[in-house]
Amino acid sequence: MFDYIKDPKEIYRRSFETVRAEADLSGLPETLHTITTRLIHSCGMPDIIGDLAWGGDPAGAAKAAIAAGKKILTDAEMVRSGIIQKRLPADITMICTTHSPVAMEVAFDKATTRSAAAVEQWAPYLDGAVVVIGNAPTALFRLLEMLAEGAPKPAAIFGFPVGFIGAAESKEALIEHAGDVPYLTLRGRRGGSAIASAAINALGSDPS
Repeated sequence: MFDYIKDPKEIYRRSFETVRAEADLSGLPETLHTITTRLIHSCGMPDIIGDLAWGGDPAGAAKAAIAAGKKILTDAEMVRSGIIQKRLPADITMICTTHSPVAMEVAFDKATTRSAAAVEQWAPYLDGAVVVIGNAPTALFRLLEMLAEGAPKPAAIFGFPVGFIGAAESKEALIEHAGDVPYLTLRGRRGGSAIASAAINALGSDPS
């Protein structure tokens, strides 16, 4: 009935071929080429390049942390589910505390979001961890507050909260207040779980 490509390998090959043809990576450091290619592939929008912002070497820092067995902390189960486990070391641990009873209680007591309350449970794991935020602006805001309060520093922050309320502002806060913590983010309202998980998937293998 329809004429379309069915071979998954050919779909994959052509997808990244198209990304490379349509995306100008020349303004980015080479260390971000692979990760940017995967970000574009995850959302179908080559123009996100113009909104990318980073500090330090987030890809290199995250790779080193993962190789050292540090934890990956995510703000949403969709982010954790989108990370391809087989590309990571077998003993790596991914943590998402958003649906924990403690987060729900803290959110109620402090009149805040469950996502922000969940970030407070990251404290024992933050030191040298890889933080991946692809949903809640309040999670990114709370993380930055905790770092300002003296919480242990993660190895890298991938901040891609999405939406109309607080998303753009939280990412600007990351750019301004990340300090010496390497980070990668996307200015504006765009973001989401698929983009956030794609950033980590890019660390495991180069697109072909």
